[in-house]
Amino acid sequence: MKSFFTITIAAINNGLLLAQTTTPATDEFNLKGYIETAIIIFAVLLAIGSWFVLSFATDKEKEKKFYCAILFSLNWIKNKISGLAPLEKENELMMKENYDGIKELNNSIPPWFNILFYGTVIFAIIYMFDFHVLKTSPLQEDEFKTEVSTANYEKELLIKSGKLLTEATVIQLKDVGALSSGKETFISKCSVCHGRLGEGLVGPNLTDNYWIHGNSIQNVFKVIRVGVPAKGMISWESQLSPQQIQEVASYVISLQGTNPPNGKKPEGQEIKSGSDSLKVTI
Repeated sequence: MKSFFTITIAAINNGLLLAQTTTPATDEFNLKGYIETAIIIFAVLLAIGSWFVLSFATDKEKEKKFYCAILFSLNWIKNKISGLAPLEKENELMMKENYDGIKELNNSIPPWFNILFYGTVIFAIIYMFDFHVLKTSPLQEDEFKTEVSTANYEKELLIKSGKLLTEATVIQLKDVGALSSGKETFISKCSVCHGRLGEGLVGPNLTDNYWIHGNSIQNVFKVIRVGVPAKGMISWESQLSPQQIQEVASYVISLQGTNPPNGKKPEGQEIKSGSDSLKVTI
């Protein structure tokens, strides 16, 4: 008996230590709790099995009785669940009808079938009251809408944080703080080629209505991100964060119509202010 408690305590402690390394629980599904419970149950069953094996291993007579008891219990459970009558009662169950020498046994419905049938009925009643009467649990459609709403909210947070900014998700910023930050980056990084006011030096004039690669926020964002190597413009992706590129792109678009002095002659295709070109040619 002492060895049994020793094995049990050791197994449970080992199970708890293993459970501590599992993945953290989430709000919707406590995976860690299920894993811990499963490990503890497995450890207890393993300890009990080990105790039985150790207890009967030295006594053949006890071992034989133990296995006979297990087989008897299993057969009893099988007979109760299956509902099969013993062969001795076959004549009592024989139906009177005779079909060309073929006879049938009047067996009752197996208990396992009744258990499944009544179980599904009870489950259906509980399900109906839970989901449709009391409405304590959400329907699949409601769960879907909630998950979509949550995903959209998280997507917006990622976009605002700059971690999910691409040509497909970028939006034009119009608040003063973002434009001011974009202006600072523009002056420090872009004014060498485009001028401090965007009037254009080596690079094109950014204040008129003529655009080489389109005037949408997606176009400008991509040009800044990947650059235009054929015309000497480098990619700023490695030097600026997606959020900084978004701020610079928004600031560049805000320069349209400012008409600074000494503006460079127009280059590209005329796209009037207010219209949007999604054509990208890089």
